Amino acid sequence: MTVGDIPFPQINPLSGVKLGAVGAAIKRQGRDDILIFELAEGSTVSGVFTQNAFCAAPVTLAKRHLQASGGAIRYLVINSGNANACTGDKGLADALAVCQEIANHKGVAVEQVLPFSTGVIGELLPLPKMVAAIPTALSDLKEDNWARAARTIMTTDTVPKAATRHFEVDGKVVTVTGIAKGSGMIKPNMATMLGFVATDAAVTADLLNSVVKRAADKSFNRVVVDGDTSTNDACMLMASGQSGVRISSSEGELYQRFVQAVEEVCTELAQMLIRDGEGATKFIAVNVKGGKTEDECRKVAYAVAQSPLIKTAFFASDPNWGRIVAAIGYAGVEGLDASRVSVHLDDVLIVDNGMRASSYTEEQGQQVMNQSDININIHLGRGEAEQTVWTTDFSHDYIKINAEYRT
Repeated sequence: MTVGDIPFPQINPLSGVKLGAVGAAIKRQGRDDILIFELAEGSTVSGVFTQNAFCAAPVTLAKRHLQASGGAIRYLVINSGNANACTGDKGLADALAVCQEIANHKGVAVEQVLPFSTGVIGELLPLPKMVAAIPTALSDLKEDNWARAARTIMTTDTVPKAATRHFEVDGKVVTVTGIAKGSGMIKPNMATMLGFVATDAAVTADLLNSVVKRAADKSFNRVVVDGDTSTNDACMLMASGQSGVRISSSEGELYQRFVQAVEEVCTELAQMLIRDGEGATKFIAVNVKGGKTEDECRKVAYAVAQSPLIKTAFFASDPNWGRIVAAIGYAGVEGLDASRVSVHLDDVLIVDNGMRASSYTEEQGQQVMNQSDININIHLGRGEAEQTVWTTDFSHDYIKINAEYRT
C-alpha cells in the first residue's frame, strides 16, 4: 500500500533504447528478475553510485567499465533478488561473466556492458540460471517494454515506478523517461536506490556526468526512509542521440530545458520511493529555511527526517512537537540560537521564538497529523539558505517487512 496513488504513466517508446526482461528464478519462480537495456550505437552513459564502503561487486565493475569505455555503453543488465555484495573475488568474476555473456551474444566489448544487482546481501549470484536466461531477455528487447522493466527491478516495492517528460526543439521532440526501484534501505549518500533515466537527445559524456550529479543531489539525495545506505545503489543517465537534438554545451536554453526535464523525472521518482516506503502511511516533507548555509539546513532536515521518535509519532498521528525541536537542537548547527527558531506543521504555527506558540492548540496539531501528506516547516532565523528532505513515518509493517525479508 502506498501513501497516495502512484499511477504508472503512459510511456511512449524512446528511440534508441530497448528493454528486455526474463524470469530466472533468482529468488522465486514466476516473476521477471533480469532486465537488459540495449542502447543504440553512439549512446553515452554516466552515473552516480553508493558511497557505502561495502559496495557490491556490480558497483565496482560498473565504475570500471564506465571509465574504460569513456561512457560509450551499449548494454545494462540488472538483476533483482540477489545483491552480489560482500561476495569477494567470486562476486566480481560472476558479475563480469554476466557482462561477458551479453557481450558475446551482441558482439560488443565487455567494457560496454554495465551490471547492476539488488536483493539479499552476502549470497553468490546463481550464475548458471542467469546465463541460461540471458538469450531470452535479449530476444525480448523492445522500445515499449518500460512497464515490464519497472516491475522486473522491484524488490520490496509494492508498485512499479516510472516518470516521463517531453519538450520540443525546432520541431523535434526530446523525451526523458526513467524507472526506479526502492522502498527501504533508503538514505542519501548517492545513490539511494536503483534508477535508470534515458533520453533520446545526443549528450556528451561530460555533460551527462554533471547533469546526473546535479539531478541526483536535488532528488534521490533528498529522501530518507530508514537511514540506511545500500551497498548497491546507482542512478544512471543514458542518452541514445536518436532524436536529432544535440546538447553539447552547458550554456543556453536547450541545456536548461534538458536539465529541468531530467530533474523533474528524478524528483518524481524520488518522491515515489517515499510514497512506497516500507510500511509507510505518511509522506512528510521537511522544509528547512533561514539557515546560514545549505549544509546546516540539510543537517537539520536529516536529523528530523531520520529520527525514529519523530517517525513513530507521525505513524501514531501524535503532534508531539517536542521531538521535532529536540532533533533540531542536536543536528549540529554551530551557534544555533533556539530563541529564533520557528516550526510549523503545514500552516499551523507550533513553535515561535523557541517556545510553544501562544496561538497553538492541540486540536490544530491533531488536524494536520491526521493527514497522509504533511509539511514540517522549520525556520532557523539566521540566514537565507534552505533545503528540503522527504521522509516517511515508521509503522508496524516496516518492522514486519524487514524482519521477514529473507523468509
